[in-house]
Amino acid sequence: MQSCYNIRLFCVRMKILLKNPTIVNECRSLVADVLLKDGLIHRIDAAGISADQAERVIDCTGLHLLPGLIDDQVHFREPGLTHKANIATESRAAVAGGVTSFMEMPNTNPPALTQELLEEKYQIAKNCSPANYSFFMGTGLHNYDELMRTDPKNVCGIKIFMGSSTGDMLVDDEHLLSRIFANAPTLIATHCENDVMIKENLQKYIAEFGDDIPPQFHPEIRNADACYASSKMAADLAKKHGTRLHILHISTEKELELFDNTIPLRDKKLTAEACVHHLWFCDEDYYTLGNQIKCNPAIKYASDRDAVFAAVLANTIDIIATDHAPHTWDEKQQVYTKSPSGLPLVQHSLQMMLEKVKQGKMTLEKLVEKMSHAPADLFRIKNRGYIREGYAADLVLVDLNQYYIVTKENLLYKCGWSPLENTAFSSTIIYTLVNGNVVFEGGKVSEGVLGERLEFER
Repeated sequence: MQSCYNIRLFCVRMKILLKNPTIVNECRSLVADVLLKDGLIHRIDAAGISADQAERVIDCTGLHLLPGLIDDQVHFREPGLTHKANIATESRAAVAGGVTSFMEMPNTNPPALTQELLEEKYQIAKNCSPANYSFFMGTGLHNYDELMRTDPKNVCGIKIFMGSSTGDMLVDDEHLLSRIFANAPTLIATHCENDVMIKENLQKYIAEFGDDIPPQFHPEIRNADACYASSKMAADLAKKHGTRLHILHISTEKELELFDNTIPLRDKKLTAEACVHHLWFCDEDYYTLGNQIKCNPAIKYASDRDAVFAAVLANTIDIIATDHAPHTWDEKQQVYTKSPSGLPLVQHSLQMMLEKVKQGKMTLEKLVEKMSHAPADLFRIKNRGYIREGYAADLVLVDLNQYYIVTKENLLYKCGWSPLENTAFSSTIIYTLVNGNVVFEGGKVSEGVLGERLEFER
């Protein structure tokens, strides 16, 4: 893989006509032609658009056209952890999976705890990412002034690890949290687990098993009570200070009582995210996959999975994302206490949820709402997330009836493995377009096509 800094090819945006796709957008589906020009959706016409208006015509008969997915939580590991992943490799996996925009987390090495370090990540992405990008500003114990410098118009938000982190990035002091919640210049996103409770649980299992704890006890160690205690603390602080708070990766039925589905998304101040692995796996899968699906917060019980899924459908939980967090295969094969938490998911999140559509558990329109429209609305992303004239042409074309098997050979992750290997999906991603450029077709990512920095209307 080329270094990010060496990929600087210029891409000319041609006029592209998407002929006869079934457009899924804003709670309805219809067949219409779509003309792309200057990186934007120029015209949508159910009566048809003449091929002579375009430089390239793509026959989309039988394909479904969706707005590109917006993933608000990924870990691409750069800088400092690039033996696991980097922005170039993982953004390529993202567009292969229909994800046209991502928001990446600050717990790299060094962590993004200053505005200067944050901007360095933007510069890396500018030179190598085929997907659009934004990066969260990290919260530490000693960077309050840096947090207050965050620009809400070009940074997706501030990330606080209220659990599941170490050193300066674990922030669970209520006085400091209260100060940040009271004055944050932009949205706050939190990882909520009570670290003290988790450590107490862990010591009980170490006393019984030593370091080689069977992975099926992970949801007992990082249990619902630890999640709820931290999420409630964050929600209470947000209500006290009127903070715009987004709680990431809800994994328990118990936490759902903290959220309201009676308020329109654009008016909500307290929102929540579900991740595809918490909607797909449950405790039974630890017996076959072990530490491969060890993540924080833990994949829990079938009852939690089903309750979280129902909350997504009921709009109690607002968006679906991945928390894509790769580690090397060797790292994951270590004993429980040494095996790091996280799993790679961004290449297959759309297919995972399309499988739920195939099973009749959700509609295609609801999938688009939760993975495209709602992230755009929640983060106030400028001109993305919808198929509308004048909006950025971030699009994905899928064949809902073409089977796809996940193999080691078709994985694009730098880590080279997935817990979904040998899974047969009922759908295949045929094309992905970012800003009007074809970035994925024929099973391959186009070289040299680059995304843009996300902007926010705040």
